[in-house]
Amino acid sequence: MVVGPLPLLVLPQGGVVLLADAARVALAEGSSPPAPSPAANAPFLPDAPAGATKGTQGKLNSLKTSKKEVITMMDFSVLESATSKFNEKNILGKGGFGCVYRACLDKSGVAVAAVKKLNCCREEVEKEFENELDFLGKIWHPNVISVLGYCIHEDTRLLVYELMQNGSLETQLHGPSRGSALSWHIRLKIALDTARGLEHLHEHCSPMIIHRDIKSSNILLDSDFNAKISDFGLAINGGNHNKDVIKPSGTFGYVAPEYLLDGQLTEKSDVYAFGVVLFELLLGRKPVEMIGESHCQSIVSWAMPQITDRTKLPNIIDPAIRNTMGLRHLYQVAAVAVLCVQPEPSYRPLMTDVLHTLVPLIPLELGGTLRVLSAELRPGAIAGSSGNSELSTIVIECGRRHSEQVAV
Repeated sequence: MVVGPLPLLVLPQGGVVLLADAARVALAEGSSPPAPSPAANAPFLPDAPAGATKGTQGKLNSLKTSKKEVITMMDFSVLESATSKFNEKNILGKGGFGCVYRACLDKSGVAVAAVKKLNCCREEVEKEFENELDFLGKIWHPNVISVLGYCIHEDTRLLVYELMQNGSLETQLHGPSRGSALSWHIRLKIALDTARGLEHLHEHCSPMIIHRDIKSSNILLDSDFNAKISDFGLAINGGNHNKDVIKPSGTFGYVAPEYLLDGQLTEKSDVYAFGVVLFELLLGRKPVEMIGESHCQSIVSWAMPQITDRTKLPNIIDPAIRNTMGLRHLYQVAAVAVLCVQPEPSYRPLMTDVLHTLVPLIPLELGGTLRVLSAELRPGAIAGSSGNSELSTIVIECGRRHSEQVAV
């Protein structure tokens, strides 16, 4: 069941309430979430957004009135005030087309959100803005970010999202903390959450949605490290695409080889990118790192020769989690990662298969099915568990196949 994202309800006194609880109840009961009344939304609905083209305005009006999508059009002055006039101290992150700001939507500071401000001086920015609204207006899933509102003001486009308190996976892994806040099981939970989000896009959306830009910076984490996929600016519906029309897009290090070289686009492109994220979670390395002054190496090409040797694999694991997991589980996750980044798309698993592999490795309290004994929670108690020879063989064979295909 697909339900629209959670809107903001503006109270007469000026307070703001997120309709999260009501939507979750509606999902549990199999009904649509209640839409806020027109009177309640009135403060956020200007008659005609400044700078909106006729085509854009038509699309946004359809988003606003559709029964499936409930996205609130917000007034620019509200967002300007909520971000202290887009003060630098409220910047949460920066992208190629603008910044993301922390916004406080009420005087008490309880209702907070993230506001992406795009300076729409290029056609591709406008396209990505419309793409975000189009896709996120149709999707509701626990592991996909919710868009709460939007604003068009002259040449500026703004998108309002739920705030994810722990930022991006990229910041957690490669920022100042260097992954110290992410235990082995938390990393697996993040991988599982991301896999669930992707599986929903690939298997439960009609037509299928291909994200095209899965990467650690687009995986956001809330206060409990629940992960959600964000940034649908490059997303596209699945189907037969003319490679001369669809320009290859994505981020270097995450783009599948067949898409980069031949323009061949399928859901397996997302699977490849997910595999790169798994390598990041395992190894704590960036997807691409500089070697010397003028050369760079991808995490896939660096890891493959070592991950195929089960005696070396434990030694290349991120030091922040090294020796804190059983080797059997480590080999299983490594096998999934290796399969996901196979050069031949048909050798990569579906996200459904990835889910079935990861769920048994994650504790019940984190969304999996693993029952962890208290003694097993001590790093030393499980670090020496024996490896699974069958899984080790899978890793070795996949690594060899990868090397052979790259050589060809």
